[in-house]
Amino acid sequence: MKIFKLPILKSLWTQKPLYRTFHGHSKLLASDVYSQYQAVRRGEQEIPKYFNFASDVLDKWTEIEKAGKRPSNSAFWWISGKGEEVKWSFEELGFLSRKVANVLTKVCGLQKGDRIIVVLPRIPEWWLVNVACMRAGIVLIPGTTQLSAKDILYRLQASKAKCIITDDTVAPAVDSVASESQFLKNKLIVSKGSREGWLNFSELYKNQSADHSCAKTRIEDSVNIFFTSGTTGSPKMTEHSQGSLGFRPLLSERYERYWLDLTPSDVIWNIADTGWILTSLTSVFDAWVFGSCIFVHQLPQIESATILNTLCRFPIDTLVGVPTLYRMLVQNDLSSYKFMNLKHCMSGGEPLNPEVMEKWKSQTGLDIHEVFFSSVVDKNANILPPGQQGEIAVRSKPIRPLGLFSEYIDNPKKTAESERGDFYVTGDRGTMDEDGYFWFIGRDDDIIISSGYRIGPFEVESALMEHPAVAEAAVVSSPDPLRGEVVKAFVVLSAAFSSSDREHLACELQEHVKKTTAPYKYPRKVEFVQQMPKTITGKIKRHELRNKEWGRM
Repeated sequence: MKIFKLPILKSLWTQKPLYRTFHGHSKLLASDVYSQYQAVRRGEQEIPKYFNFASDVLDKWTEIEKAGKRPSNSAFWWISGKGEEVKWSFEELGFLSRKVANVLTKVCGLQKGDRIIVVLPRIPEWWLVNVACMRAGIVLIPGTTQLSAKDILYRLQASKAKCIITDDTVAPAVDSVASESQFLKNKLIVSKGSREGWLNFSELYKNQSADHSCAKTRIEDSVNIFFTSGTTGSPKMTEHSQGSLGFRPLLSERYERYWLDLTPSDVIWNIADTGWILTSLTSVFDAWVFGSCIFVHQLPQIESATILNTLCRFPIDTLVGVPTLYRMLVQNDLSSYKFMNLKHCMSGGEPLNPEVMEKWKSQTGLDIHEVFFSSVVDKNANILPPGQQGEIAVRSKPIRPLGLFSEYIDNPKKTAESERGDFYVTGDRGTMDEDGYFWFIGRDDDIIISSGYRIGPFEVESALMEHPAVAEAAVVSSPDPLRGEVVKAFVVLSAAFSSSDREHLACELQEHVKKTTAPYKYPRKVEFVQQMPKTITGKIKRHELRNKEWGRM
């Protein structure tokens, strides 16, 4: 898959002018807050020593809003799907988040630098807690509502979190392990009722004062911690700062032009889980930097019809989701839906198959955009010439890019392993062509070496996905006495082929891949499955399939 071009980082998408016109605001800049940091972007001023996203971005938008210099759309717009609706301006968001900040500091006794775990579904309180933590200098650790009691205990113990906020669904799991976490001091529940041993979040914050002074935070101070879902060992804690999450989008002009393509008039809908960084990026920091409206649908279940109908009923300009979302949506007759405002689509988390992109565009007229900013280096951290395969990396020395996470907390070995020479290595493999475009091959630990050939699973999966019989495909290595390992494909059939002869269809798919890509890449083994093992974000667990093949389960 082609990613981007260096050294000028030429986008695969049409460039747009720096300033855009909005309805009723013909002279409004793409972002009044964003424009205030133009001198920093030009190198005329240094990056500020102190920065707090709540006071330096959100409160600035409140001032712009009060002055009548921002379009009248909301800053936050939530629907339950059952008739409930919440809309906040930046001023209302500030008012409510200050009350929540007082709950955390005055009621719970949390101080700047303390850590709090937040496990909530897509409800407004998640956003209030995010902003409140920024105001108080408290480090927020998001978690998906699908965490088990064991997962929660591990996170409580590893992070030494002093507080947890969750709802009725997850509270029993927390109670079952809370006594084993010596650092946990407070439990807050978002609920219409009460629960023994818990403070009721809603009742507390509504009765608090909205008078709160924002903490003075350094740009390198921690703002979020995310637990990674690596292929080996327990999840690792990655630390992000006020700078890497909050100031980063203010620093890069490319984000305005190519990333989410947002203005204060736009509405963005990200469908990722609240437990993952994609939501923090697209539904908190990057969207609000540009004064855009963050749209949220509670979506208790991810259903194609609900998502497509929402795009038709609401003025959503930008859609963000993981590749699984788009793979699911293209299974529908998209031509029968008329989206109200949609003009920009983003995918993140893993590569998206080209055939899915093509099918989406053929029926909606819209591209699905992906972006990746890196270099290709060898095992000795030497930049490789065009055409040679290597690891995709980000130059981290002598100056570490502001957008990189700070470190793996309490894990210096893992932090050191991620650095090679002057680069941070991503674990992805790719090549650069003669024109300077980068091509993604696959994860370094997913690469299959068969008879000396290096085979990236993504290309084989993409070839399989072009066949009408294939709804989903995952490719891993499988042991072979002659070749060491061979390509094995796990396939979920589309409904129209569910009753087809499996042996015949396996041969047909093998021949299809031989014709679509290099013959040596075809899957010598094909197994049909009812469903794929997936992470809670919807990614296929290739490592689980691979471990099963090699007897490591």
